[in-house]
Amino acid sequence: MENRLTLMMLTIVLTIMLPINSISASTKNEVISNQDKVDLDTNGLAYNSNSRPFNLSYANWTEKWWQWTYSIPWNKNPSYDDTGEFCQENQDGPVWFLTQGFDHPVERTCNIPQNTALLIPLLNSECSFAEFKELKTEEELRECARNMQDFVTGAKASLNNITLPNGINYRIQTDLFNFTLPQNNILNVAAQSTQAVADGNWLFLKPLPPGKYELKVKGEIDSTTSKNETGASSSGNNNNYNGPIGWNYTTTYKLLVN
Repeated sequence: MENRLTLMMLTIVLTIMLPINSISASTKNEVISNQDKVDLDTNGLAYNSNSRPFNLSYANWTEKWWQWTYSIPWNKNPSYDDTGEFCQENQDGPVWFLTQGFDHPVERTCNIPQNTALLIPLLNSECSFAEFKELKTEEELRECARNMQDFVTGAKASLNNITLPNGINYRIQTDLFNFTLPQNNILNVAAQSTQAVADGNWLFLKPLPPGKYELKVKGEIDSTTSKNETGASSSGNNNNYNGPIGWNYTTTYKLLVN
């Protein structure tokens, strides 16, 4: 009789504990499903303008951004991609390049490899001998790019709805650099190699931990600025890729780092 009573008591205890164990298991699964929500510390999230990411200066990396964007033809250029389909186009090495959207807000989805930094212009300007045939010297190119960029009045960025510090909005001017334009290029000029100087405000993010992110960026320009004032190309192609006007819309990136 005593053994039977003990067995009944043990059965009752196990029956009571089972829902508790089930709740614990459910909670554990919920935590696992939310692991991609990265807790961000914005301090030190971006490279400063005096740093040398991967042994190159900040300015050198902005030159590489221009070389990258100009190397990609119209039909595959990420700058005119509204979905992120061409996000991986010509990407190679420890830094991937992102772009603003032109003439309207865009939302793009992009898979980023681990240990990869991200460089995106908030707004930028560039002058080359291919676009401005009347310019003959490096100093004239430099003044051209500087004058265009002076119309930029501000910029903002956020990551996972966390506003990034103002200190990351660096303005960088390059040295004279080379780039090559393919057939069907985004400047709509003849395929050629040329020289340029660029000036711009940039966001340069250090590699992010694996997870999901929403990056938003938007530059601002003087509302009274016209296309001609920003130095649109003088080559007669009505192209304005090289200056900030038209690129001052919110660009959203849905990033998956894996």
